[in-house]
Amino acid sequence: MQLNKGEILFRQGETGPLFHLRSGLLKIMRVHADGTPFLVNIITPGEIIPHHSLISPNPYFGTAVALMPSEAEVISAPDWYRQLEDEPARCREIALLLQDRLRMMQQRIDQLTQVAPANKLRKLQAWFRLYIEPAALTEVLTQDEIGQLIGLRRETVNRLLRAQRAETQPR
Repeated sequence: MQLNKGEILFRQGETGPLFHLRSGLLKIMRVHADGTPFLVNIITPGEIIPHHSLISPNPYFGTAVALMPSEAEVISAPDWYRQLEDEPARCREIALLLQDRLRMMQQRIDQLTQVAPANKLRKLQAWFRLYIEPAALTEVLTQDEIGQLIGLRRETVNRLLRAQRAETQPR
């Protein structure tokens, strides 16, 4: 299944199949009770989502939106869970998938625990370069979404990005 930037793969609260992201990037947006959206996760190529449904089915935790042209393979949930019952060794594969995801989340925690806001932004930019180069982070995420990922206000992100641009401008 091909997705263009901004297209929705699935919506928060719905139920359905699992997906294998073959290429591109997805963001997972969670809408709070007051209607405020919040960026909670970035899905990278090779991941099978939703993570919380790899062992047992659950409604989608958030809404998956393509950050760039992406390709996702649909995985039938009944077939997936039947395979788990028929092939217990698949549970180890899922454990390894979840382990990789935990390692990625540890990298994100490392970004968040940087004391200086500028370091938080630089670490996030370096991580994103692995997936979006030569595009810039701001071509994929809004300043508000960047702030949500690294625990900063949009205004702070704006100030830091302006300072970065000033540093790279010839004098």
